[in-house]
Amino acid sequence: MYNAAVSAEQVAVPPAPLLSVVMPIYNEQEALPLTVQRLRPILDELGITYEVVGIDDGSTDATPAIMQKIHQDWPEFRIVRFARNSGHQAALTAGIHRAYGDYVVSIDADLQDPPEKIPEMLALAREKNLDIVYGVRGDRGTDTFFKRRTAGAYYWLMRKLVGKNMPNQAGDFRLLSRAAVDALKAMPEHQPVYRLLVPWLGFPSGEVVYVREERVAGSTHYPLSKMVRLAIDSITNFSASPLRLATWLGLLSFVLCFCLGIYTTVEYALGKTVPGWSSLFVGMLFLGAVQLVCIGLLGEYVGRIYSAAQARPAYFVGYDSAEDNSAKTAKVSEYAV
Repeated sequence: MYNAAVSAEQVAVPPAPLLSVVMPIYNEQEALPLTVQRLRPILDELGITYEVVGIDDGSTDATPAIMQKIHQDWPEFRIVRFARNSGHQAALTAGIHRAYGDYVVSIDADLQDPPEKIPEMLALAREKNLDIVYGVRGDRGTDTFFKRRTAGAYYWLMRKLVGKNMPNQAGDFRLLSRAAVDALKAMPEHQPVYRLLVPWLGFPSGEVVYVREERVAGSTHYPLSKMVRLAIDSITNFSASPLRLATWLGLLSFVLCFCLGIYTTVEYALGKTVPGWSSLFVGMLFLGAVQLVCIGLLGEYVGRIYSAAQARPAYFVGYDSAEDNSAKTAKVSEYAV
């Protein structure tokens, strides 16, 4: 007897494309059409099966309507929409976890990372059997002096934590093999920072160098506050070094106070003590600052333990066009029987 349910399930599973392009999108009504106009011919010319997974991170402008129009005109463009804004890294996580491709490329929708490098990444990965290909920014001349200096400090610090496996000036523009994606999905990170996690895997990797361009339209979604937040998340999620720093600060303050106590005792024995508040005031300020720094560092880690214990999901997917299309296909197949 013909089993309609089994047939529907089989039809509902889409064939895995060779390439998935994951694109976090938030309030990009001006940039997104320009990005699609530049990206689609590049992918079509590859002559392979592909999908573009656009992650709508709770956009509040006309971006959702634009994405729906693009999906109608471009079947390979897939929409994954969050129920609310959850952040760039959460959008990246959803895209990586939901991508079907044998290779997954992540790229932003502002065209600062050139999509023309995607074929080069894919060719390098297939030719040398690499699991990771990083897009490395060889020139950041379009960034401000402050942005270049802070970014340089960030990558220097991250390389100290992760090691030399982390390429310098490598952001979230990268290619991952299915093996690397599966490894990332298996990791129990509550707030993943892929700039550190991906190099930590230690999988065979290569680099593609490019010139970072200016934003094609709109304004940046990574102001100074988010850059600082990313740095804090990177450090506290990946290393316990700040806790050891707090310990060393405590030991330093103890040594200084001990020396100051000996000096005070000697001065008192020699009868040279005079009433004053300067040394006391400075000492209290120093001890208070050290204590606050240590408490703040402990608070960062306790906060992450609390978040992990709550086990709340980092995002909620309200809509996925691939699942919607699969359900429609399954329903048609069932009725056809």
